[in-house]
Amino acid sequence: MSGLILGIESSCDDTAAAVVDAHGRVLASVIASQTDIHAAHGGVYPELASRAHVQSIVRTVDRALADADVKGPDLRAIGVTRGPGLIGSLLVGLNTAQGLGLGWGVPVIGINHLRGHLRSADLEEARVRYPALVLLVSGGHTMLARMTSPRDIAVLGRTRDDSVGEAYDKVGRMLGLGYPGGPAVDRLAATGQATIAFPRPLLNEGFEFSFSGLKSSVARAVAQARAPDYADVAASFVAACLDVLMTKCRRALDGGDYASLVIVGGVAASKQLRERAGALCEDVGVALCLPPLRWSTDNAAMIALATWDYLALDAPPKPVAQTRLAIGDY
Repeated sequence: MSGLILGIESSCDDTAAAVVDAHGRVLASVIASQTDIHAAHGGVYPELASRAHVQSIVRTVDRALADADVKGPDLRAIGVTRGPGLIGSLLVGLNTAQGLGLGWGVPVIGINHLRGHLRSADLEEARVRYPALVLLVSGGHTMLARMTSPRDIAVLGRTRDDSVGEAYDKVGRMLGLGYPGGPAVDRLAATGQATIAFPRPLLNEGFEFSFSGLKSSVARAVAQARAPDYADVAASFVAACLDVLMTKCRRALDGGDYASLVIVGGVAASKQLRERAGALCEDVGVALCLPPLRWSTDNAAMIALATWDYLALDAPPKPVAQTRLAIGDY
């Protein structure tokens, strides 16, 4: 067997496969995008997503293996996202991984999608300094956690309702910016002024998050204004989100012995977030650790790297074949 792992990611709307070695070096990464499929619906349409995964997953895996010049039976293992995510999309990836593992005689390990994001910062080179404060900001999740090693993670706080990425996408829809809305909101915000006093939910309350009320405030502002300046709405919304995220990061950093702040997930691609985080880290004296933009959004390389963490354990978790009926147990 080679020292390579095949990662498969199908938790939402993109089909991805990657081949990664034990040091995080990415030999191949292939993503079959579904953006054009879902754009007409203004968001991910679950049934269409799962159908598209069925159509593209085999050729995506085949291309990744060809790009890495490795044969399936020679892999060390297959890592596959087992949740959280859209159930139909997850099942396509899980069933494909199980079938390939059985046919090739290769172990298959189910990986939590969030753990994959947490490991994305070390793809291609080791960047994380421990202990690390990790801010995970994506379309489905917002979480603050303490990491003392790749396998030792203590959650400090999560969102009580919407994730920040979901709020970005829905505000983008309110402003008619199309799908995906998040990057479009960021671009529009850069041209406006933060002149609207949107609320900062839970700003001074611990490490939990809430973005539902902020999203509703934006909807009211757009509905009530006769001719709202959408650039100012976007800028004000982004400012409110970043104030909440950075305030909680500062609170955690001030109260701990952290060596680095790690920001991962799709929203980590935000230019504004990266700038604010850079200023915060310079002020408090910790290193800022950001994955390259290509590894910020969903990808299979992060799933493959997280799989190596499990293989390093003396007692790895149950193979995915034994847990496939409990996708929600992560």
